[in-house]
Amino acid sequence: MKLCAVIPVYNHEQAIGQVVQALQAHNLPVILVDDGSTAACAHVLDDLAALPGVTLSRHEQNQGKGGAVITGMRLAGQLGYTHALQIDSDGQHDIGDLPHIVATAQAYPDAVIAGYPIYDESVPKSRYYGRYATHIWVWINTLSLRIKDSMCGFRIYPLPATLALVDRVHIGRRMDFDAEILVRLDWRGVPIINVPTHVRYPLDGVSHFNLWHDNMLISLMHTRLFLGMLPRLPKLLWRVLRGHGGMRSA
Repeated sequence: MKLCAVIPVYNHEQAIGQVVQALQAHNLPVILVDDGSTAACAHVLDDLAALPGVTLSRHEQNQGKGGAVITGMRLAGQLGYTHALQIDSDGQHDIGDLPHIVATAQAYPDAVIAGYPIYDESVPKSRYYGRYATHIWVWINTLSLRIKDSMCGFRIYPLPATLALVDRVHIGRRMDFDAEILVRLDWRGVPIINVPTHVRYPLDGVSHFNLWHDNMLISLMHTRLFLGMLPRLPKLLWRVLRGHGGMRSA
């Protein structure tokens, strides 16, 4: 397994340096994707790109979190990596959990290792309870509990299967990305291994979640997935009957 980290960055200049340093402490190469950030953030990323083991890609226009992650994964594939760790740039993910997540990926190299959050008191209650609407739709659209949390952006992808998907199917490029890509990988039979990880909100106090716009995109995504689930219904039911509908955790 050849692993790198892919970090989508949009105006998190206060936090991104600490995230990169923490990953480098684990000897993990880093791909930064500047998703149309301001000059202040771009300058910080330029400085980070001068560090050994850090690669920078840049979008001139903001394409959304999903668009930046896809750009980073494609670059990772071109550079010869077999797996990519997706992690947010705001410092909310606990990199202390990384050794267990990496060990799980080594044990299950064909699977997505998907973090599910253990929150501290910093989590906004609206975000905490609002996630359950998406969880329920994901469980409906997979006819299973295989995906414990589809919105946590701390996960390891097997790049061959993931790039084959994103090169063939359009996946939402903004806040709808995290849930949609997991559902579509599950539909393709890629195993999902759920791993607990600690999450805090956020180091630099910047959130790019747009309440109305992103909730609309997420609602459209659930509708799109439900319509896509219907022709897959016999196959999904067969997986349930074979006993493959349960949640897998590590």
